[in-house]
Amino acid sequence: MKSRMVYGTLMFGILVAGLFACGDKSAGTSRLEVRMTDAPADYQEVNVDIQGVQVNSQTGDPATGWQSLTISKGVYNLLKFSNGLDTLLGHVDLPAGHVSQIRLVLGTNNSVKINGVTTALSTPSAQQSGLKLQINTDLKEGITYKILLDFDAARSIVSTGSGKFNLKPVIRTITTAQDGAIKGIVNPMASAPAIYAITGTDTVSTFAGATGGFLVHGLGAGTYRLVFVPKAGYQTKEITNVAVSINTVTDVGTVSLN
Repeated sequence: MKSRMVYGTLMFGILVAGLFACGDKSAGTSRLEVRMTDAPADYQEVNVDIQGVQVNSQTGDPATGWQSLTISKGVYNLLKFSNGLDTLLGHVDLPAGHVSQIRLVLGTNNSVKINGVTTALSTPSAQQSGLKLQINTDLKEGITYKILLDFDAARSIVSTGSGKFNLKPVIRTITTAQDGAIKGIVNPMASAPAIYAITGTDTVSTFAGATGGFLVHGLGAGTYRLVFVPKAGYQTKEITNVAVSINTVTDVGTVSLN
């Protein structure tokens, strides 16, 4: 009968790598990342003052549904994030379920630079209180999703004809799943195993919960082997050829460690 000690040195290295690779989402949640990108525009700079990002979900504020993300507030030059580049505004872990809208809260420190001259952009008060964008996405447990705010700078800067400019954001939202996951139940619960999902040289780890359930998330598409290393007195077990797809949670069912 094998125990945790059998894997000793081999699994210690895997454990260290896996714990750093493993995120901090708890059971029943999904992670939502909000990123911003831009289409090229004929300006030297387009600076947008981002002061808040909120999502509207079934589990947000009971009165409004809105939940705020922790973000890096400040002025972003959109032209730095074109031609395939983007920047992370913030992320939030949410209970799995439906997300309907995202709201971008703008400050007043917006500007455009043309021919070396920087001009302030007038920003309507309604946009400062929150620019609402539709997303209507269902979030699955254990999956990370990216909402890309595709800012069209060229169409968002409107000349007043008197040397002044208004900011009227034109933004397209693109929502994509970023990874997959593996879930299951170990029996008996008292075995409390460490669980490693291994493919090639990559390892992601987790531990079974108090009820025996486990979820290994943040996995790229591919074929994995699962290694279960329980407490002393229980059998170590390995399951091979576990297929993972993006936006899918693969269920391996009940795993017996008796």
